[in-house]
Amino acid sequence: MTDVLTPRALNRALLARQHLLRRTDQPVPETLGHLVGLQAQLPSAPYPGLWSRIAGFTPDQLAAPMADRTVLRIPAMRGTIHTLTAADCLDLRPRLAPVYDRFLRTLRARLDGLDPSKVAATARELVEQRPRTYHELGRELADRWPGYDAAALGHVARCRLALVQVTPRGLWGRSGPAAHTTAEHWLDAPLGTDTAPDPLVLRYLAAFGPATAADVQAWSGLTGLRAVLDRLRPQLVTFRTTDGAELFDLPDAPRPDPDTPAPVRFLPPLDNLLLSHADRSRVVPAEYRHHLQSPNGLVPGVLLVAGTVRGSWADEAGRDGARLTVTPFRALSVRDTAAVAAEARRLLAFLSPGADTREVRIADVP
Repeated sequence: MTDVLTPRALNRALLARQHLLRRTDQPVPETLGHLVGLQAQLPSAPYPGLWSRIAGFTPDQLAAPMADRTVLRIPAMRGTIHTLTAADCLDLRPRLAPVYDRFLRTLRARLDGLDPSKVAATARELVEQRPRTYHELGRELADRWPGYDAAALGHVARCRLALVQVTPRGLWGRSGPAAHTTAEHWLDAPLGTDTAPDPLVLRYLAAFGPATAADVQAWSGLTGLRAVLDRLRPQLVTFRTTDGAELFDLPDAPRPDPDTPAPVRFLPPLDNLLLSHADRSRVVPAEYRHHLQSPNGLVPGVLLVAGTVRGSWADEAGRDGARLTVTPFRALSVRDTAAVAAEARRLLAFLSPGADTREVRIADVP
């Protein structure tokens, strides 16, 4: 009989694999490799994300490998910007090509009569001459193909090419436009040639399992993965959720005791933990989902208490010092309040090391 895993068991397994039960001592590239990158629409987001996962993390531990091109920013899973190792950039982008092909098909009416391969070839020449923003690239492509929408032409380049965001974008304490060149040009290396999704599915399970086929698809943006999991079944173990859904996992992946204590953790906006399952209830209680929705699609930074989302947080720095405000979604116990305040002070010291004063504020429940 197949074992049943409770939501709490799934929660602890996920936290263990995400290094959120106990911080890891692994270097940043190894950690990013295990996590299959970190979502990074906000350039600063991976820094607090890694601070919550790596013991003694400092900003330079990410900024330095970004500067030397060991780590980079590129659209990856679901078509969203991720901070990935260079090796994963070259390997994963071809495996994710169906995600981009599917999006390009939605633009068919705006690209009628156009040869996307020719547009991509011209775009490659342009961005390898010098990095360009999508706006610049689209405008220049529209000059070559008058009558076509510049934004749609920019999307052709984004979908047909592996375009990385060049530094200083993403470096700690610095800024820069979201300018792009090809991964091949940036890394002086070719993209991989293996397009099979199987290795990607196995790596997902190592970082996010146990999981259903729908979970893997929600994370990757790929479809048809049930057939891949069936093909991989001899290498996997299976479980059931309390609702009867089939879960797949790696035999030796950690599945801690559901009663394992989970410490307070702060995660940045759009963290992988929140967006990598079709069923997010293992970390986001149903009654708090509305707090994580906004018209622009941005998910706020979140507070984890006992392993699940219990609030949001935001920081601000000004002339009078730095402040971090925590907004609980329901009242915290005295013990939890003390633990949240202590972790918040440590996070604020990381985010604003040069501030003359720092204040942690626990706001009233909305």
